Amino acid sequence: MCCTSQMRPKWGVIMAKDLNMTLLFDFYHNMLTDKQADVIDLYYNNDLSLAEISEHLLITRQGVRDAIKRAEMIMKDAEENLGIAKRYIVIKTAAEKISKEIEEMETEEQALSLPWLASRLARMRKHLDVIKE
Repeated sequence: MCCTSQMRPKWGVIMAKDLNMTLLFDFYHNMLTDKQADVIDLYYNNDLSLAEISEHLLITRQGVRDAIKRAEMIMKDAEENLGIAKRYIVIKTAAEKISKEIEEMETEEQALSLPWLASRLARMRKHLDVIKE
């Protein structure tokens, strides 16, 4: 139980460590130096070890670790201040729920044969598709 609390971000969403940092990297990579961005990309997205990254970038293993820790801190601080990733998750979750509701309503519409409802559901789905993009 202690391990899961360490993986829980401060904004209350429980994710695996890699997914959390990858999501933060997607939103905040421009706030990192090129070196930090490269290290985070290799570590989280390409799943390379510290030793593999140090060999690839010709820096020490400790240098890789320091770059990762600094980049993680920058991205976590940015998320605490801006909340973009949290907002993205909230919107994505809401969109998934709306999509499910539309599917259920479409099933009901087909069973009841209500043509006016079909056109409204189609418009709702178009709006939802814009949100999902």
